[in-house]
Amino acid sequence: MRVLIVSDTHGKHYNLDRALEDAGKIDMFIHLGDVEGGEDYIEAVVECEKHIVAGNNDFFSQLPREDEFYIGNKKAFITHGHNYSVSMTKEQILEEGKVRGADIVMFGHTHQPYFEQKDGITLLNPGSLSYPRQIGRKGSYMLLDVKPDGKMNFEERYLDI
Repeated sequence: MRVLIVSDTHGKHYNLDRALEDAGKIDMFIHLGDVEGGEDYIEAVVECEKHIVAGNNDFFSQLPREDEFYIGNKKAFITHGHNYSVSMTKEQILEEGKVRGADIVMFGHTHQPYFEQKDGITLLNPGSLSYPRQIGRKGSYMLLDVKPDGKMNFEERYLDI
């Protein structure tokens, strides 16, 4: 199973299209918020299982603020992250993941890629495709490959400018 994980596209689809093309065939698509009206576009171009949550800039969106589902045999908890103070610390969202029994916690909001495995939980943020804030300022996303034996491989990817 191949999963494309993105965040903070802010209604701009050019880099999303590039990430979709670069990722190749995917089985699941995850958007961690600040889609800013891009839901219809994503619905039209992504032809697999989709999980999309609302971010702090999705003011009138009907998208859920959080979602829980399984990727293989691992429970995922996704949210934009602004309600968990992820710009300052990852402890609050880590604790929420523990309470929910999550194996993987995904969030956006900071526009910076982040990956950590702590207390048996994988925490990740794919960064932003549209407004990256990390050094080098390249749009970023993550790919998750789940092997037949259940082993998971996470890969940070960056778009060429």
